[in-house]
Amino acid sequence: MKKFLLAFGCMGACLMSNATMAVSAGTTANDSARALVYTTSTGYSNGGQRGQNGVVNAYIQNQRNTYFMITQPDVDTACRQKIMACLTDYCGDTTIVPGKTSGRCMYATETELYNYALLCLQKDTSILLPQYNTVTKNGSGGMNTAARLCPSYVQQELMSYLSMANMADKLTKSHSDLCTQRRRELEAAMACHSVALAYGNETNSQLTSMLTDYCGAGVAGGSAEMVTRFANAGNVGANIWGWAEKVVSLDLNSKGANWESAVDAVLASYTNRMNLACGDSLQLNTVQHATTSTTETPNLQNAVAIMANVAFPTATTTTTEKPGNWSIYMEVTSMSEIYDYATANQVVQAGLTNNALTQNAFLSSAQMDNMQTAYKTGTKVFIIRDSSRCYIVPVTTLTQSETSVIAQSFANCVSR
Repeated sequence: MKKFLLAFGCMGACLMSNATMAVSAGTTANDSARALVYTTSTGYSNGGQRGQNGVVNAYIQNQRNTYFMITQPDVDTACRQKIMACLTDYCGDTTIVPGKTSGRCMYATETELYNYALLCLQKDTSILLPQYNTVTKNGSGGMNTAARLCPSYVQQELMSYLSMANMADKLTKSHSDLCTQRRRELEAAMACHSVALAYGNETNSQLTSMLTDYCGAGVAGGSAEMVTRFANAGNVGANIWGWAEKVVSLDLNSKGANWESAVDAVLASYTNRMNLACGDSLQLNTVQHATTSTTETPNLQNAVAIMANVAFPTATTTTTEKPGNWSIYMEVTSMSEIYDYATANQVVQAGLTNNALTQNAFLSSAQMDNMQTAYKTGTKVFIIRDSSRCYIVPVTTLTQSETSVIAQSFANCVSR
């Protein structure tokens, strides 16, 4: 009996030893058999935790990261939202409505909006990134606020806002009733421009009759005022001596020198009206009209010479005519910003004098080559533009009529 109990005790001790080892295996070094963590390189492996706790914890952490990545913004996105909210509160929402032609910030300067956005951010001390709130809640200095993190984003976000507001304003203008009216007016003016050039030397009654058919009060966009402006463009009677000349010559329909340029100026005024109403940049491509000079003494001078017995000197001029049509101006778009007229003048001079292959921060080689070719064929003015400004840079002396056409066609450009 004692031997049987001894054998049974030894067997029980062995079983207890195996159970003890099994219990310790779940908590110490032998955990590698059951605690698994998934990695992309090795798959499921030892994670140092009981059972499947490693897989569970990895899943929870992945879900948490996914949640914050999707629902919580980063610094750039959060700051853009703050700045856009500030500008929208100051300027109002941009709504594209037919008939609306202006907004609250349409004429606001960039400096004004920049300063307001900064002041708006300085007052915002709320938590910018909620996912980091538990870490910085007890911190000092306001590290996780818009006032601390967002000022460096104001400039680029402001430029983006101005660009979008400008495009929305152009879209609003182009759909307005005033723009539609001005477009029809310009179409009628272009028709009358051709008629005025073709029949300018005919009698005043015939010219007026032709103009009335093309841009009179019964034509869409036309008016009696338009007929009168084109009919009187370039008349000698623009001053007292002109009327006296008409009376002496008994020709009430005579036109002055360069009267075609005066007709161009009338059309340029209607082009400018349409541009202002629609936000467009349509330009009138004027051509150099042939000027025929004469050595004939005007009738008024002949009459005075007979009365005073004194002859006037004969004005001897030559007839100049360039082959074909050429524009008196050329538009050039700069690759960099130009902030003043002096810089614009230097850019134009460099484009005309430098070799076309010379490296230039403002003009490309093709642009410089085109400018030099245009200058050789008679272009007198270069209109240089950047993203928001334009400058009128003459390279030769302009006549009074050419100056008038350029001034009216580019009324929004800086000329000095």
